[in-house]
Amino acid sequence: MVEVIRRHFFSGLLLVALLIAPPTVVAQQPGGGVASTVSSGGPTADATPQNAESDRARAVAIADRQLFYVAGSTAMLYNAPDSTRPVRRLPITTPVHRLSCEDDWCRVRTDDGKTGYLPEPAISNVWIRASKADRRVYLYRGTRLMKTFKADFGYNAFSDKERRGSTQLRDHWRTPEGQFYVVRRNPNSQFYKALVLNYPTASDARRGYRNGLISRAERDAIIQADESTRMPPMNTELGGWVEIHGDGTGAATNWTQGCVAVTNDDMNTLWWWTQVGTPVLVE
Repeated sequence: MVEVIRRHFFSGLLLVALLIAPPTVVAQQPGGGVASTVSSGGPTADATPQNAESDRARAVAIADRQLFYVAGSTAMLYNAPDSTRPVRRLPITTPVHRLSCEDDWCRVRTDDGKTGYLPEPAISNVWIRASKADRRVYLYRGTRLMKTFKADFGYNAFSDKERRGSTQLRDHWRTPEGQFYVVRRNPNSQFYKALVLNYPTASDARRGYRNGLISRAERDAIIQADESTRMPPMNTELGGWVEIHGDGTGAATNWTQGCVAVTNDDMNTLWWWTQVGTPVLVE
């Protein structure tokens, strides 16, 4: 069930973002400072300005209500915009539909239809898309493409990750594809700073078990970690410690053992914007 909800959430994020991506986007840091100006495509040549603007406005309205999730840590849902009437605790990555915000509280609706209030800092609409084909990392805030980074990927850039790589199995130094989230932030990585992804996921565990790479116990441990938004076991034959980290070349090359590497300056930007729970789509 958790995996289905996350898949639905990612689909909504990507569809709306691609629909309304404007030709030029100005990214703003919290507090109003301009971070950078980037290009992101825009409508096709035969689209009329009226239709493009109409689609964009409609998608923005949808995004304003929907493209949010619980970030940082678990958050308590309340019946009123104060902390006196708790309803239930929501784990990180829980998608919520933001209905309105006022005085540091947001009225939200969960996917099961429960309406309540969350502190505004407890929800976010920041997410990352990493493209192996483009050798780029894209940082979004809801529907807005804020920044594009050149990125280095795994040694084998053409295949999805299936198992742990090694110097004898360099072909398996692959960046995994799919829907992930930041499960841990490491400020003291050997590669400057790192955002650790929740690979292997439950779907990776099921596939690995079917292919005879991991035991039933290892499969179950990974699935349980996925369902409870904990760090999954990283020492199985499926591999682990897949990160977005610093010390990248800035030249969009393929050298890592499965991670995504950006320059340290770009890593500082990603570090500023992201939290535990930030969704990451790798394709």
